[in-house]
Amino acid sequence: MKTQIIKFLKDEEGATAIEYGLIAGIIAVAIIASLGNVRTELDNLFGRIVTALKNAGSTGGTGTN
Repeated sequence: MKTQIIKFLKDEEGATAIEYGLIAGIIAVAIIASLGNVRTELDNLFGRIVTALKNAGSTGGTGTN
């Protein structure tokens, strides 16, 4: 029984899978955190586009000469 416990404690076969899982988790957290910034920037960009289009339409031009 003692030898089986020692053998189990020395076994590092599953350690690689755990390390890959931790790395994947850290990458996922980083992606999720950066998506918040991307959303804010996209909101700002489309807001500026909408404002520019509204201003372009209110210049009084009717499209006829």
